Amino acid sequence: MDLPTLWFWIVAFLFVGYFVLDGFDFGVGMALPFLGKDDVDRRVMINTIGPVWDLNETWVIVAGASLFAAFPEWYATLFSGFYLALLLILVALILRGVSFEYRHQRPDSRWKSRFDLMIIVGSAVPALLWGVAFANIVQGVPLDSGHNYTGNLLDLLNPYALLGGLTTLLLFFTHGVLFIALKTDGDLRVRARRLAARAGLVTIIVAAAFLVWTAFIAAFSPMYLLLAGLAALALIASWILNTRGTEGWSFGFGAATIALAVLALFTALFPDVMPASNDPANSLTIANASSTTYTLTVMSWTALIFLPLIVAYQAWTYWVFRKRVTREHITEAAH
Repeated sequence: MDLPTLWFWIVAFLFVGYFVLDGFDFGVGMALPFLGKDDVDRRVMINTIGPVWDLNETWVIVAGASLFAAFPEWYATLFSGFYLALLLILVALILRGVSFEYRHQRPDSRWKSRFDLMIIVGSAVPALLWGVAFANIVQGVPLDSGHNYTGNLLDLLNPYALLGGLTTLLLFFTHGVLFIALKTDGDLRVRARRLAARAGLVTIIVAAAFLVWTAFIAAFSPMYLLLAGLAALALIASWILNTRGTEGWSFGFGAATIALAVLALFTALFPDVMPASNDPANSLTIANASSTTYTLTVMSWTALIFLPLIVAYQAWTYWVFRKRVTREHITEAAH
């Protein structure tokens, strides 16, 4: 495997980590109006991700930096062509982060409700737009000979891309609700399991439609079909396990669903990184979008040293904060 191909899969790994980890953050935020009967419930839900949400978001920073360094042409085309969509994602993430930090600063209910709304919107917008963005990348967008995007925002909002956005929205929502069931106790835990069961059925149908549509785009690549099939099986297994009350296994299979689905999309994309829908000759590929061999070599040694440390540190963080969050914890902290 040459260095550009290696870094294509490292970037894929980083986005897998981001969507799996920040995916349930988005889901928890979107679940606030569905599961938060009162302020204590909402505080419990937010506290389930309180120690880890900012660490989860670092994955997208590392992924973006790796994309910039390893594939500068891909980075330039992506961030210039998808500028408005990515800006909306950034603004939403900022609003969500600010809300987590400022929501508890005043006891006023209107103050809290405004920041709750910002958390909901700041979670739903990225969950939708990441799917729209990746679906457009896989499907291809119009590019000129200089690899510049020649379409507009409406071109990105095509039926396939919107289906991709709806798929990620539902996957992350279900993933987050399963995390709430895993990390809480009592009535909230029971209601989260019920909501995950209902949302899971809709997610299975929508995700299946998206994976089948993508199979046609990927020309029924055997590797894509294998990964997409495993993702579908993992999603069904997650739903079944949730109905049986095994939250840990259900959440684990939900995480596997997202990981396999993202890998399936990268497999459908390979060896292109930004296909040109108007003329294949204008497509960006691993070969013509990558940095120099020297740059990729230095990056490879850096990743070999630091990537395992980052993964180990994050695993340790999750181990430290592994216990369930209960209403009693919130009321005790208030006194």
